[in-house]
Amino acid sequence: MFGLTFEKLLIIGVIAVFLLGPERLPHYAAKLGQLVRSLRDLANGAKDRMREEMGPEFDDVDWQKLDPRQYDPRRIIREALSDADPFAEPAPSRPVVARASVNENSAYLQRKRQREALGAGEAAPFDTEAT
Repeated sequence: MFGLTFEKLLIIGVIAVFLLGPERLPHYAAKLGQLVRSLRDLANGAKDRMREEMGPEFDDVDWQKLDPRQYDPRRIIREALSDADPFAEPAPSRPVVARASVNENSAYLQRKRQREALGAGEAAPFDTEAT
């Protein structure tokens, strides 16, 4: 957690003992214990509230899937562009290939059609107001 190993925590503890002194150390240790308990109660309260508001669906949620570290934009785009039903089982005979649907009115295809419509020696259209 945060790159802290046992040795580093031990060194921090020894430094705290020297800085705080034996008189104030029990007081601050109790405060640290209260802070840890309050954070644990806060997390448990949030979890209980989510369970209460979501009802029985809370137990069905796959929390690993919602982990932001699992975010892979390439996979998300591949799944979004796939024509296959994500819940259907793939056919074992051949792999599923994701293909994007083609927009026939896209600007790229319109320019391509205009270029193909030009004759061999004909110049491309020129806009004098373009920057």
